[in-house]
Amino acid sequence: MRIPSDRAFGPSGPDVILLTADEVEIPAHKCILSAASPFFEHMFGLPQPKTLEDPSADKIPIIPVSEHSSVMCTLICYVYPEPDPVISSLGDLSSLLDAAVKYDFDGATSRLRKYLTFPEFVRENPLRAFAIANRYELDYEARVASKYTLSVNVLDCPLSDDLKFITAYSYHRLLNLHRQRSIAARKLLELPEDVKCMQCNGGAYYANFIPPKWWREFERMASEELAVRPTTDVIFSMEFLSKVVEATGCPRCAGSILCAHGFLMDLKSQIDELPATI
Repeated sequence: MRIPSDRAFGPSGPDVILLTADEVEIPAHKCILSAASPFFEHMFGLPQPKTLEDPSADKIPIIPVSEHSSVMCTLICYVYPEPDPVISSLGDLSSLLDAAVKYDFDGATSRLRKYLTFPEFVRENPLRAFAIANRYELDYEARVASKYTLSVNVLDCPLSDDLKFITAYSYHRLLNLHRQRSIAARKLLELPEDVKCMQCNGGAYYANFIPPKWWREFERMASEELAVRPTTDVIFSMEFLSKVVEATGCPRCAGSILCAHGFLMDLKSQIDELPATI
């Protein structure tokens, strides 16, 4: 937990205390909170009651807040001229964004929302990142997160409280993106007749082109993969292609795949170029 340093307060010192849910006192300046937040500007503009003990006393007012100290201390550091604190997880980011939006800290919200596009955050749980972005109507961040969801099975993603705030409209758009991209990707699985295997195609004459065994296995396995994760991350990996070869039982299909690398890279590019965001 970190609060602004003494240097941030200047010679005048704090003139307001934020009391968190776990009873930690965070010193602050009314002028800084007011400048950063219309919420606090309006609050401090209201007539302030005198203390009950001594109506003439000049005591620093205490303002209770419902957030935990770990959230408010970090958020206040985004308001003051201090280095931005380290955010280590989507859970921390979600709590900070919730408080920043609640108290109208627009500057802090603007800086915090960028974390949703950082690969190390959005890869942690892309569906949760998508839900967080939609909750606060962060359209750009929602589009970025929607692309990362293509690499996961959305229906198998872990539940989080952030999903409670996603609208049926937004969730439907995401599922529709997956469905349409999956259909389009599977339609691209067509093999040209010049791709052959010396073992599968070399022993007999065929009036009609018969694909090598590796392609039939690749098409089947790739279709199953694209149905749940419509991206090329898996189906062109060496591990996946190795499983394809093992499933054929043909000793020369591996060589055929290597010779077809140009076709496979072109197929990968076509799938990658399909619409990838909501």
